[in-house]
Amino acid sequence: MKLTLKGEYALRALLVLGLHYSRGIVSISQISREQNIPHRFLEQILTDLKSAGLVQSRRGISGGYQLARDPEDISVAEVIRHLEGALAPISCVSERFYEKCSCPDESRCAIRSVMKEIRDAVVRLAEKVSLADICGRSRLLNGQRIEALDFSI
Repeated sequence: MKLTLKGEYALRALLVLGLHYSRGIVSISQISREQNIPHRFLEQILTDLKSAGLVQSRRGISGGYQLARDPEDISVAEVIRHLEGALAPISCVSERFYEKCSCPDESRCAIRSVMKEIRDAVVRLAEKVSLADICGRSRLLNGQRIEALDFSI
């Protein structure tokens, strides 16, 4: 799994929307400013997140974006899969984006076997961690008193 700049910016934009979840609409300008994301690129990312059903938009002077679902119901895995594709380090171990490998015998390939274990660990963690967890971690790191979060597998 490789997280591109688009994937990173998407998670950062969702973090802002998650932190403002109970307050409603957040303008693109505010997200851009808070996370130092170029405005034009952010527009493209938010459109993509909207097509995935992760965010909703409202037009007009008081327009902007908000989460389409509770932050607890949005996993890191869902976001990454939508924007980046496979969570697997190599395509022959991907469950959703499988591509035949070039090795002579997949069933006896040691590299594939190890990469499958790595994929399984990444998937377990990425599916376990929600946007609400990331928001909680952000609050913790920024000095707000909350319970410590456990992201262990």
